[in-house]
Amino acid sequence: MTAERRALLELGFWLLPVAGYFLFPDYLVLGSQVLIAGLFALSLDLCLGYAGIVTLGHAAFYGVGAYTAGLLATHGWHEPLSALLAAGGMAAAVGFATSFLIVDRQGLTRLMVSLGIGFLLYELANRASSITGGTDGLSSLVLDPVLGLWRFELSGSTAYVYAGCVALAAFLLSRRVARSPFGLVLQGVRENAPRMSALGVPVRRRLIAVYTLAAALAGVAGALSAQTTGFVGLEALGFERSASVLIMLVLGGAGRLYGAFLGSAAFLLLRHLLSEHSPAFWQFWLGALVVLLTLFARGGLLGAAERVLGARPRRGAAVLPAEGST
Repeated sequence: MTAERRALLELGFWLLPVAGYFLFPDYLVLGSQVLIAGLFALSLDLCLGYAGIVTLGHAAFYGVGAYTAGLLATHGWHEPLSALLAAGGMAAAVGFATSFLIVDRQGLTRLMVSLGIGFLLYELANRASSITGGTDGLSSLVLDPVLGLWRFELSGSTAYVYAGCVALAAFLLSRRVARSPFGLVLQGVRENAPRMSALGVPVRRRLIAVYTLAAALAGVAGALSAQTTGFVGLEALGFERSASVLIMLVLGGAGRLYGAFLGSAAFLLLRHLLSEHSPAFWQFWLGALVVLLTLFARGGLLGAAERVLGARPRRGAAVLPAEGST
């Protein structure tokens, strides 16, 4: 794929949210949640898709970011951008502290440790009800206008643009990491960690670094959710959120960056449509679709699109490739 075509495809991809702002003004609240979920899935992609760190407790960092932003707003810090950075920093600190328990483990042990960390933070938030609000959560969060100009309103337009800009900035950072020598090393570690270690690569330090970065981005996603909805609850730390983001990433295509946003959009839109069509059985139909896509669409939606378009080269179409591909 030529650089010009790749640039056009990337531009077209990011013009879709811009078009959605004007074409679907009644669904901007849902759109902002899709963008936030995409950012959350993007953070997991750095761990799973590039470094091969499988985790079932990624919501721990999302929740830390959400509660950090919520507590700052509750105690008088209403400026959203600085709170966003503080939430990312707090999540990064927790990620760094717990990374030593994660990167030295393999397989089932790593899964159980990550799951246990998530449960521990969930229960800590539940027990510290005087701080976190417990099962009632933190509600009615008040924020200043973004950059002193744009207030958060019920239509969700400011939240949508705010979430979109932060998601784009996080994507550009993640793409820079993925295309850097550091990102190539991570892919080598994912494929064969012992060989990379034999080549002199400090595998443990690389995994700690990417895990910390992924935690920071997840914390930013959680803070965005708290700021745009005005609420933080225990579900931000729950296992269901960790499982959902994993499904989103697998659905879109792990190790591709764009797959995080495509998978989150597909998952949330399907959930929205199916819950309206079949309120009692929407989880059944969503589960069936996810199983079918997992079995028959290897590489997620992006992988399926690549195979379909690759079988029809005369159409002249192309899809966004995995980062680092040529």
